[in-house]
Amino acid sequence: MGFKEDLDVLIRARYPLIYIKTWEEQRVETILAEIAAKRGKKFFCWTITRGIHDGGIGSRVAPQKENKSTKDPLSVLQWVFDQNDPSLILLKDFHPYLKDPEIIRKTRDLFAFLKSSFNTVLIMSSQDAIPSELEKEITEIEFGLPDQSELMQLLNATIEDVNKSTDLKIAPSDPIKEKITQAALGLTLLEAENVFAKSIVTGGRLDEDDIADILEEKKQIIRKSGVLDYYPAGENFGDIGGLEELKGWLGKRAAAFSIKAKQFGLPAPRGILLIGVQGCGKSLCAKAVASVWGVPLTRLDMGKVFSSLVGSSEENMRKAIDVAESVAPAILWLDEIDKSFAGMAGGGASDAGTASRVLGTFLTWLQEKTSPVFVIATANDISSLPPELLRKGRLDEIFFVDLPSQREREEIIGIHLKKRDRDPREFNVPILAQKCPAFSGAEIEQCIVSALYDVFDQGKDLNEEAIIKSMGELIPLSRMMQERIDELRDWASARTRPASLNEDEKAEARGRRLEL
Repeated sequence: MGFKEDLDVLIRARYPLIYIKTWEEQRVETILAEIAAKRGKKFFCWTITRGIHDGGIGSRVAPQKENKSTKDPLSVLQWVFDQNDPSLILLKDFHPYLKDPEIIRKTRDLFAFLKSSFNTVLIMSSQDAIPSELEKEITEIEFGLPDQSELMQLLNATIEDVNKSTDLKIAPSDPIKEKITQAALGLTLLEAENVFAKSIVTGGRLDEDDIADILEEKKQIIRKSGVLDYYPAGENFGDIGGLEELKGWLGKRAAAFSIKAKQFGLPAPRGILLIGVQGCGKSLCAKAVASVWGVPLTRLDMGKVFSSLVGSSEENMRKAIDVAESVAPAILWLDEIDKSFAGMAGGGASDAGTASRVLGTFLTWLQEKTSPVFVIATANDISSLPPELLRKGRLDEIFFVDLPSQREREEIIGIHLKKRDRDPREFNVPILAQKCPAFSGAEIEQCIVSALYDVFDQGKDLNEEAIIKSMGELIPLSRMMQERIDELRDWASARTRPASLNEDEKAEARGRRLEL
């Protein structure tokens, strides 16, 4: 059953106190007005500014029978005691007053009274704020954000209204409408209506370019959370050299959140763990996936999760998860997770177990989540990872990102030359790649940047000699940390999936492309 049906059943079953958690105030009020009319009940609303007044759409247009004497929270509870007619009474933003011992006692008294009446009191809030004293008396039900079918109905209605009332003739294709509504998942119906109208007003049409406006709305939600960071999607797979296996795996899942994929029976992808040498493109991949898939990229900063207040760290983790799910489909990026969760599985003796509880909350969510939030975690040191994270079922795959091969280094050099407005064809790229064996992608980039500084100081343009000189001056991490990297390779060889094809596989793949 849907929310409306569930709520109707609870009201018919004479549940006295119902707590509705939602951001969709107007939609819930409309639903309650419909249920009240269907069941022959009166419908009242209460706010701290207006007191008790008639509920329904009309209550938002003009004051109707406002009872100013009931503005006090305690007085409205007494008013419910005196209400004889079968009614639904909706209390808006009542949750802050549930901390008051007198309000708690009065509410418990009201519960016993309502059991023998045909009245139902409903408390509506966007927060979980039921005090422990009322947990047994209050029934909680959540009214979620609109799904894609509801957003599609809104989009079609908006297009129809615009076409009727203006000279514009907007007729986006079905695939475009699906992309737009998919991007709008996580917005309230009012937010979605506003952003659809904004796109039409500014562009006079609806197309893929409008997805950026929708993601801008989601960015505001993410930033207000305080525990998640929003990253604009700037990179794409063309900015990453090599990693064909990883890019191919991700590319196959680009449409996994679509209606067509769901109808086909495909489950939403859960996430991946990228393990490997520092500077080889793990974080860059996370940014590129968001761009290719057209979904917001959120980064979980564990430093913001942990708090000195007892219980706040666990609450911050739950809040981060809730925000990520509210803007889904989205990518949740945990960079260098080995540092974030280092030692968390060891019992947490130094912090009264807070770290272990935070880890447990995150792992349970990974295991049980059904929302389309794709997790990308990166790590450099596998010895610091809790073994529970590596268990199958929480993530789809574990990829190992190794140092780039000769051909991958050629590709990386070409990418960074183009970024600096240089034509790779004017350089002997294969020779340059031979001069930097066992360099990471980040180290290759740094060599080119360093060479640019050198030639700029000399009043020259970038040339091969300057790049080779810069490469000779840099000591790569693979040489400084050779033992640890060899140990990481040995561990990953039988436990992970390589992110890159080996040279034979690359040659075979190139041959297939030539045949095509």
